[in-house]
Amino acid sequence: MSIVSEYKSEFIGAVDFYKSDINGLRTGRANAAIVENIMVEAYGGQMPVKGLASIAIPEARTVVIEPWDKSIIKDIEKAIRLAGTGLNPSNEGNILRLTLPQMTEENRKELIKVLGQKTENARIQVRKVREEIKEMVIEMEKEKEISEDERFKLQDELEKMTGEFNGKIMMIKEEKEKEIMTI
Repeated sequence: MSIVSEYKSEFIGAVDFYKSDINGLRTGRANAAIVENIMVEAYGGQMPVKGLASIAIPEARTVVIEPWDKSIIKDIEKAIRLAGTGLNPSNEGNILRLTLPQMTEENRKELIKVLGQKTENARIQVRKVREEIKEMVIEMEKEKEISEDERFKLQDELEKMTGEFNGKIMMIKEEKEKEIMTI
């Protein structure tokens, strides 16, 4: 197994982070990811909504949050209002109901811009991993641990892997873009 393969998990980590990062982007459909990682001040600390309540999607544009401990419902409501999601929960006593507003063309274009920024950040992360590995390979050649031919072979392998993961990021972006633009 080559040194490049040993660091494949770092590339995978960058792609996985990107996937979870864009999951929170609101599309026309309700999705638990919109609220599940919002941090709530509860029990003397910060906890994500998914750690305090069950999240259900009963309809295409509705999210229902049912706290396991009803005494923290106001804390969850406050956290959602302050999270900058543009969502306004309605407190129905023992559940919070979020109705997603209809997406306008302007909202969709703005989300596409945000998606583009998040995509570029993910690609920068992949390039950072590539550069770290590349520097290691060059250092190994300087230390005479590998030959010049091996260095070229490893750099080729590294470029192929980088291209593969950048391709995955772009496929995920295109899927998310379609999802955002679907009315």
